Amino acid sequence: MTDSVWLRPRRARRDAPPLTRERIVAEAVALLDEEGPDRLTMRRLAERLGTGSTTLYWHVETKDDVLDLALDAILGEFPVPARTGDWRADATALLGEWRAAMLRHPWSAALLGRPLLGPNVLARTEYLHAVLVDAGFTGPRLVAAAYGLANFVVGSALMQVSSTGEDQTRRTADELLARHRDLYPTLAAHGHPSANDWDTAFTQSLTWLLTGMTPD
Repeated sequence: MTDSVWLRPRRARRDAPPLTRERIVAEAVALLDEEGPDRLTMRRLAERLGTGSTTLYWHVETKDDVLDLALDAILGEFPVPARTGDWRADATALLGEWRAAMLRHPWSAALLGRPLLGPNVLARTEYLHAVLVDAGFTGPRLVAAAYGLANFVVGSALMQVSSTGEDQTRRTADELLARHRDLYPTLAAHGHPSANDWDTAFTQSLTWLLTGMTPD
């Protein structure tokens, strides 16, 4: 059987231990927000929780378990949107909240290559697929539609997170384009993409993407 935190049953409590999985995950998310995934270790997490590693391992077996649980937890920060009957509006509502959650937790975008099998992720993925099915998407077109939308959201969040705080890089890009205007006339005339407003670009791009999607 595939080893996954989502397939293992929770262990029974032993004399009401002071920790819960929920508390561990909340502290892990806080640590990831402050310092990123490279600084997350089981030992450091146990120290922040004021407990020993043995107690921590009673609830989660590996660092990968913690990362999977943390990724799922941040997607649970926003509710599944109510259905309106307008599939494009429904998809926009979900995907906008999904992106916002990733931006609140910048470490998440780089970890989305991990298996996303938690209940919060699956509930929101189910919603997106149901919206698309009701719009008439089936078979390969359904797969392509869901795949394209999900990858657009993840990619846009990853690009925005990667550019945060890179003022010097943007200034260098502007200077380079100014010097070589003859080689890159369009970029020089219309500005480097990093200077754009991320929210506006995301909203407009998602609108265009959804407008062009048809189930036929």
